[in-house]
Amino acid sequence: MYALHRRIFSKLFALVAVMLLGIAQPVVSVAAPQPFQEAELDQLLAPIALYPDPLLSQILMAATYPIEVVEAARWSRANPRLRGDDAVMAVDHRDWDPSVKSLVAFPNILERMDQKIDWMRDLGDAFLAQEEDVMDTIQRLRQRAAAAGSLYSDERQRIIYDGNVIIIEPVNPVAVYVPYYDPLVVYGRWWWNAYPPVSWAPWPGYMAYRSPRPGVSVGFSWGPATSISSSFFFGVPDWRERHVRVRPAHRYYQHRPPERRNGATIRSRPNVIVVPGQQRRVEPPVRWEHRAPVQRRIERREENRRGARLDGRRDDKRDARPNERKDGRPDGCQSGTKCDPFWVPPEDRP
Repeated sequence: MYALHRRIFSKLFALVAVMLLGIAQPVVSVAAPQPFQEAELDQLLAPIALYPDPLLSQILMAATYPIEVVEAARWSRANPRLRGDDAVMAVDHRDWDPSVKSLVAFPNILERMDQKIDWMRDLGDAFLAQEEDVMDTIQRLRQRAAAAGSLYSDERQRIIYDGNVIIIEPVNPVAVYVPYYDPLVVYGRWWWNAYPPVSWAPWPGYMAYRSPRPGVSVGFSWGPATSISSSFFFGVPDWRERHVRVRPAHRYYQHRPPERRNGATIRSRPNVIVVPGQQRRVEPPVRWEHRAPVQRRIERREENRRGARLDGRRDDKRDARPNERKDGRPDGCQSGTKCDPFWVPPEDRP
């Protein structure tokens, strides 16, 4: 009996000792990644904060797909003559995010994003992790540019002051001007000595622009307009809610399936640009959500499978139709013509 009690007591003692050791051990926690600080966000967003709102929103979305942006920049360099709608239509079959496809219309932007890969990656990370802070930073930079006398409405852009929100939009929605500016000039004296703004080399073909105020240079340069369709931009910043909104199920180009007969393509129908007036149902914009590239590829494969099955069913229906002609003449052939197997040349007729 004494031995039994001793064994029970020793087991209880060991159990209590283990529990005490577990409590005494320090709790090891994984530190959350440090967010971008205000100075870092100012540094990242300085070169694009004064872009038109629709273009700016699609740059932010595209920055979350850096590999696809690099691929798009390479394609743009290989096709320097394609711009605007022509360039976007040429890459519509590519497995890129729509925001990345839209930027091939603006090769200068793609080129700078490709040259500043570290900046592009940090911009995408900041937009994914701190979307509201990014939107606030853009407005803060615009307020500084306005205080420095650098924001003016002209024939290229329209500056709208809505309370404490500054909206920048193209004057002509089908002719977009992309400005090049020096962040060290347009914002006044830079306020973070340890975090100088990201700056780009001047773009070729751009002309310097001066403010309407005599003797005041705003540091802007302008090039030719980029021609796009009225439904080109599908994203827009929601400054009140501090996020980007997009039109759901956006398809810039509508694919027309080729006409087939007996399994062979007899005519390829050109794609057409979809404008809002042609859409049967226009849904309100929703908040943008990042989709992983693998998810997008799976969805595209499934869409292609559905299209192939639909084309196959159409071909089967055509082949299954009975031949209603009993005279042996092919479809579309009239009696007395050369395609008629019973046609006889005039010189051989009795």
